[in-house]
Amino acid sequence: MDLSKKAMQIVSILDKTYPDAPATYLNYKSPFEMLIVTILSARATDAGVNKISPTLFKKYPTPEKLAKVNLDEIGQIIRPLGAYNKKAGYITGTSRLLVEKFDGKVPNTLKELISFPGVSRKTANVVLSVVFGISEGIVLDTHVMRVTLRLGLSEHENKPEKIEKDMMELLPNKFWSDYARLIGAHGRQTCKSRRPNCTSCTLNKLCPSAELGK
Repeated sequence: MDLSKKAMQIVSILDKTYPDAPATYLNYKSPFEMLIVTILSARATDAGVNKISPTLFKKYPTPEKLAKVNLDEIGQIIRPLGAYNKKAGYITGTSRLLVEKFDGKVPNTLKELISFPGVSRKTANVVLSVVFGISEGIVLDTHVMRVTLRLGLSEHENKPEKIEKDMMELLPNKFWSDYARLIGAHGRQTCKSRRPNCTSCTLNKLCPSAELGK
């Protein structure tokens, strides 16, 4: 089967399988909060970020307040997430840049977002997709990368930028956000890292890895 047709068929099937799949599993109340929690989610679980974010935003609800805080104070709050010293620097630095260059408002372009400390292309794509409904790329978290490779839609293992490029070529722009959202849900609920549930998988017939149970 042509890979473009296969990718579209996968999106169609998963849309029926996970009709309520959320755009993100991170809790947020504003574009500013979404930007900060996405930075914090790097190499951390969404559940872990959701656990500490209420405390963080209760004390520092705006970029103006977060920009001025002592790094040690932030570090103590976000310590459970790991790499807390770096992340403390990232979110305070990002807050300062928001205030100084963007009047405290989160910009809505990939080029501007990746200018912030700790904001990768993936982080920027998450914010653009979830907050603004803009698709300048495809969000590739560990679930999306793993399932994409298992489905045979890309062969670039451990090369997220190349996997993203492959999928951007296979799917029309209007499906980029849905692909990441639905594949992410599938990776969390069915196509898990260690024990994928291949027997009940709705993509079983399209997946070259199904019989292997990878």
